Amino acid sequence: MTAPAGSGFERRLGVFQATTVNMTQMCGIGPFVTIPAMISTMEGPQAMFGWLVGALIVLADGLVWAELGASMPGAGGTYLYLREAFQYRTGRLMPFLFVWSAVLFIPLIMSTGVIGLVQYAGYLWPSLVDGSGLSTAGHVLAIAVVAAVVAALYRKIGDIGLLTTVFFIVMLVSVLGVILAAFTHFHSDLAFTYPHDAGSKFFHGLGAGLVIAVYDYLGYNTAAYLGAEVRQPGRVIPRAIIFSILGMMALYFLLQVGILGVIPWEKTQESSSFASLVLERTWGKAAAKVFTVGIIVTAFASVFAGLLGGSRVPYNAARDKLFLPWFARMHPRLKFPTFGLYAMGVITAIGSLFTLTDVISMLTAVFVLVQSVAQIVALTVLRRRQPNLPRPYRMWLYPLPSLVALAGWVYIYKSAGTRPILLSLGWLAAGVVAYLVWARLERIWPFGPKEISEPFTEPGDAAPQAA
Repeated sequence: MTAPAGSGFERRLGVFQATTVNMTQMCGIGPFVTIPAMISTMEGPQAMFGWLVGALIVLADGLVWAELGASMPGAGGTYLYLREAFQYRTGRLMPFLFVWSAVLFIPLIMSTGVIGLVQYAGYLWPSLVDGSGLSTAGHVLAIAVVAAVVAALYRKIGDIGLLTTVFFIVMLVSVLGVILAAFTHFHSDLAFTYPHDAGSKFFHGLGAGLVIAVYDYLGYNTAAYLGAEVRQPGRVIPRAIIFSILGMMALYFLLQVGILGVIPWEKTQESSSFASLVLERTWGKAAAKVFTVGIIVTAFASVFAGLLGGSRVPYNAARDKLFLPWFARMHPRLKFPTFGLYAMGVITAIGSLFTLTDVISMLTAVFVLVQSVAQIVALTVLRRRQPNLPRPYRMWLYPLPSLVALAGWVYIYKSAGTRPILLSLGWLAAGVVAYLVWARLERIWPFGPKEISEPFTEPGDAAPQAA
């Protein structure tokens, strides 16, 4: 199968490569910097079960992505799904708001990876961090890392697929190395001795803990963003999503349990580079330094995979004349959207100047409303509005998983905190104003007729292949 007609993309990614792109983006630096926060939030080793609850929510949401991604495989992911579902009542408002939000929250996700990378580099070069976070030298390194990622992405998707496979192997070795080191010096009394009120502490901290857990799982949808570059998307996208979530759930749980069995949870929550500390206590200083380099490469790979998918998001919106036309620029030889890569690289660099906690809270609140909740509604709308849409994959037990995902996202949004919620609503309101200005200039709804189009129900290259 070719990419959609006129898209300029090449379908080169299979199940293995799509899964590795997802898992590389999912893991990154996330668990290596957030496990202490998870333990602190839930006040004890019972934090290990927070990863399982988070996996349940993202797996339910992953089935939403699987059906939509298999049915409408194109560059941009959610943009396409919201465009198709909400065009009947609100014209292009919802896809515009998604792109408006995505150019902020996707780079912010990548910023957390850059911040974490520099934090672990601080284990090797302490001058990169200080008591309040990254030092001036650390910020300089963070910006240099973003520049290196953009340079690494300046190539064809086929070459990127090979590079991502290498990154995936490094990530897997790094995570498994920490897990193996932990379990070779494992003390069950440390890992499984819970406070007497562990249950109440778990549920009291569950909301804030899920904000952290879901952040660490983000990236399971990257293959859907690359839908125009995936072979047999009706088969590949659902499998890549499900395999990556289950795989990372197992790794995160083992990593959390293993660490709790080596370092008392009270000390783990105080460390900014606990994985290096575990390796130092178990295999020695030299091994800790070697694996710290692997963790740094893993963080780089996560930013690499995230900007790879994220740079494709504004592309279709710009081609539809719904966003700045610069984002529709495609490299004539290498076949990737150039301006999207540059713009998200710049925002990622700016985001790396803030603290990790502030960035996580803000990005979570921003994406939940316009992507997660709206996309669940879009699935139901499309089942009613476009019954003839080819669906190579249909959600198991529909609508139960979508309802579980919806309840989870609402709970997580409420738990993000008052300030991030207000900021996200302010950003959304600004997006509505920006859309009205744009709609007035382009004379589209509500200042012109609605443009109803259902390209994925038509025969041709845009239709997905069956599984």
